[in-house]
Amino acid sequence: MESLPIATDTVVTLSYVLFNEKGEAVDQAPAAEPLIYVHGYAQIVPGLERALEGLRAGEQREITVAPEDAFGEREDSGIFEVDKADFPDAGEVEVGDEFVAQGPDGEPVALRVVDILPDGFRVDTNHPLAGQKVRFQVQVSDVRAASEEEIAQAQAELEERIEESESGGCCDHDHDHDHGHSHDHEHGEPLVTLSKKSS
Repeated sequence: MESLPIATDTVVTLSYVLFNEKGEAVDQAPAAEPLIYVHGYAQIVPGLERALEGLRAGEQREITVAPEDAFGEREDSGIFEVDKADFPDAGEVEVGDEFVAQGPDGEPVALRVVDILPDGFRVDTNHPLAGQKVRFQVQVSDVRAASEEEIAQAQAELEERIEESESGGCCDHDHDHDHGHSHDHEHGEPLVTLSKKSS
């Protein structure tokens, strides 16, 4: 029996290596720990999802994705300053350290320290690959029809992301603009609640 092609409402299992614009491997899902997702529900970057359409189990593909269809363009407003008082163990923070912050609405926001200032840190909330054309080397290992439960869950997660985006809850662009105009700690609350990302 011929395997299913990748299409909406299929569960796809694949391994990949992700390369940045310089050609450096920056992420991967090996065959032993593959990526499994429901196709058609924005669970992976849009440019990759479109390019995978129609592929079948056993096929390999090298896919180049433009910034707007991968991890977005860089937003200058995503770079801002945070008081040292907002950081745990501020004396031990180094450039390049990554933290997970709790944003104004309680959602997680990833921060990367890009500069150390006398009284604070300059941080960047842009995705590390924002603004870059990236390349995926993909091997599809399985494609099957999604169950009704899997489809319902994927649909619910997509609707939740859309609702949060429209309300400013989780959209990166909304966060960035918020940070660019006013910081919550100016109103008596910390800008962020920080925890160091586990390496």
